[in-house]
Formats: sequence, structure tokens, C-alpha cells
Amino acid sequence: MKSYRKELWFEVNQRRKLINITDEVELCLKESGITEGLLLCNAMHITSSVFINDDESGLHHDYETWLEKLAPEKPYSQYRHNSYEDNADAHLKRTVMGREIVVAITDGNLDFGPWEQIFYGEFDGKRRKRVLVKIIGE
Repeated sequence: MKSYRKELWFEVNQRRKLINITDEVELCLKESGITEGLLLCNAMHITSSVFINDDESGLHHDYETWLEKLAPEKPYSQYRHNSYEDNADAHLKRTVMGREIVVAITDGNLDFGPWEQIFYGEFDGKRRKRVLVKIIGE
């Protein structure tokens, strides 16, 4: 069994953004040389997320609207956590969107269903953050 590990770094210049990272993750798979196994991809920060969904701009807008209704950024004073930071909403959004994804690898490819893509969700940007890609298999 082989194992592969790589960190992908992102610096988003705004507070929130969804980034399609499928190509970067597929490049990791090719670098690994693994053709059968499992790929784990997870956010290494508690205010960001990795998830799978469709790469469609209307859906991305819907996510932003829905998440903002669930955990509005402002007023900052509505959150106890914000006594020394202003990112309580980002922690909550990350919890809803999830920390990681696991994808099967079959014949050297990510075993996706139709339209599935991997996304990095940033909910408290303007600083450098990382995503871990870990692949195990043969």
C-alpha cells in the first residue's frame, strides 16, 4: 500500500468565496501514482470547508444566501465568540458545510457521480490557509 500527502495553500482576498479545487486534487492523484484506493481532502482551518457539489454559479449564490440566513456575519455583537474576534459566523458556516470529503479512486480516477466537483469554501478569508490531500491505496 502507498501513501501520499500534500498541502494546498489558498489566500482569498475577501471574507467568503467558493473555489473549485478539483483540478488541483486530480493533479495530486496523478502525482501519487495510486490507481485504486481512497482520497481524503480536508480543510486544515476551522473557518473553511471542503465539500462536493455542482459547479454552477446560481447554486453558489444560493449557498451564500442560505448560509448568511443561517449564520449572518453581522451584527458581530450577536455572537459571544466575537468578544475578541469577528468570525463566529465563519465557524458556524464551516460546521454546516463540513470539514472534509472522501472519494474512491478507481482506475486512476476520482470516482465521481455526474456533475460532482470538489470545492474549498472560505468563510473568513484575507489570510493564508491550507487544505490537506491524503491518498492511500495501490
